[in-house]
Amino acid sequence: ACDVFSIRAQTASPPAAATAAPAQTANAPGAPQHFGRSAGNGPAAATGLWDYFWRGLTENYFNFAGRARRKEYWGFCLFWTIALVVVVGAGLFIDDTMGDPDGSELPVVTVGLCGIFLLATALPWIGLNVRRLHDIGLTGWLFLVVFLPTIGWLIILVFALIPTQARENQWGPVPTGVGI
Repeated sequence: ACDVFSIRAQTASPPAAATAAPAQTANAPGAPQHFGRSAGNGPAAATGLWDYFWRGLTENYFNFAGRARRKEYWGFCLFWTIALVVVVGAGLFIDDTMGDPDGSELPVVTVGLCGIFLLATALPWIGLNVRRLHDIGLTGWLFLVVFLPTIGWLIILVFALIPTQARENQWGPVPTGVGI
């Protein structure tokens, strides 16, 4: 597609400084290879908390590679919790509206909706935790500590609070937006 800005860019004369130095391309031999969000030449992805949550449920649904900074992790957790509260509220409202005809007092709709929500968001959440561990320089397999009774969740919480490594590591470059 051709727009006004690209036509202007093609017809405008380049500044003198731009013509003096040859342009370097990202694919030049010896240039560092970039992965993840830093790799694309397109527009940068939005870094709002909602954007991280939505991207976690769509683009990163089954993504266990790369890095996830603290803002991405906590943004996902915030909106996941809000969504869970909405799902529980809707389920309780529906259960209350339907009444309890058989006297079982089990909120069937609430339990069903919560189960579906948890199953639908389990893979993105695990992937996010693995990428978060990569971001602090640890292997994603450490996520398995979550299965340790009582202390597993606390260990994952500590990992989630550790700042991003301010250098490139084996899982990719520093995520966009992290000050070095």
